[in-house]
Amino acid sequence: MANETILLVDDEEEIIAFIQDSLELEGYHVLTAANGRDALIQSKQQPSLIILDVMMPEMNGIEVCEQLRETTQCPIVFLSACQSEVDRIRGLAAGGDDYLLKPFSLAELKARIHAHLRREQRIHMQIEQGVLRFPSLTIDCKGHTVNCNGHNIPLTNKEYLIVELLAMHQGQVFSREQIYEKLWGFDAMGDDSTITEHIKKVRAKLAAHTQDRTYIQTVWGIGYKWDPK
Repeated sequence: MANETILLVDDEEEIIAFIQDSLELEGYHVLTAANGRDALIQSKQQPSLIILDVMMPEMNGIEVCEQLRETTQCPIVFLSACQSEVDRIRGLAAGGDDYLLKPFSLAELKARIHAHLRREQRIHMQIEQGVLRFPSLTIDCKGHTVNCNGHNIPLTNKEYLIVELLAMHQGQVFSREQIYEKLWGFDAMGDDSTITEHIKKVRAKLAAHTQDRTYIQTVWGIGYKWDPK
């Protein structure tokens, strides 16, 4: 995974230098930003992963993440000294993929970076092939079909699109509002409560053919994510 580009955002110069030096020694190309506005500008270079501090002046990391999610789907790893569950939930709800507390282990940060980039590579390869493969389940992105343990799952169009959206961004948490806006559009007549009903139906259809995995997990207080483990 050398030569991947990582955007590192933190208002502390010492942390920037500490992480940047270590990642560049491993062959990564590291972009840096000391505030949220510069981060949004640097993100136009399409980094493979973003490391984002939460507590920053002018625009905090949560606000930056919300804006980034309008244009980028790459993994976002939060760094924060805020240790409460509420803070972690806010970070995930904003579109973050991971949340690492300060002070942190550099070895753990690099391990998480490697894990996220490996996952992204696998997903991109599968998307290029038109098929997403998970234990007991296969999604044909071209044919818009889902097969579970050899059985074709009879999903409606919107049910399929929910499955595809979550599966293509494995591990990322989406709120009901985000799913509704992406699949129904901002101007659609209705409300996001329909997402709950659609996901309930998808789970029931998948459960009819697999008993050991739920695939779509509820992240309480935030929304839903795809997790085949």
